[in-house]
Amino acid sequence: MADWDKATVDARLVEAVRTARRLPPARVRGHFNAWPEIFREEWETYGVDEPDRRPMPPSPEAIDRMLETTRWMQWLEVEQRHLVWMRAKRYGWRDISIRFACNRSTAWRHWQRALQQLADHLNQRLVTR
Repeated sequence: MADWDKATVDARLVEAVRTARRLPPARVRGHFNAWPEIFREEWETYGVDEPDRRPMPPSPEAIDRMLETTRWMQWLEVEQRHLVWMRAKRYGWRDISIRFACNRSTAWRHWQRALQQLADHLNQRLVTR
């Protein structure tokens, strides 16, 4: 990318969250279930939640972009990381303001500042290359 701004940084963060959600669940190796699969009748499954259906796994390019985006988080303070990631997960401003014990507009300003800090760092990195 030639020039980074707050909107493009936010779009990459949202893409990283969506990619992370599409990854398969992590399982501990060496542990398995020896019980056979139980096939239930239709009347037995009444009230039982359906199994989790995961979307198609992300492409390798999307995973690479997600890993690059998560490396950007080291440039931010811990509270800024939480704020940026919560907003990328599309939490509402009310929930974010409760989490950080501040006003909605204050949380928005901190979010904008964190995005600008990331964009400035990315643009500086492009100039030095």
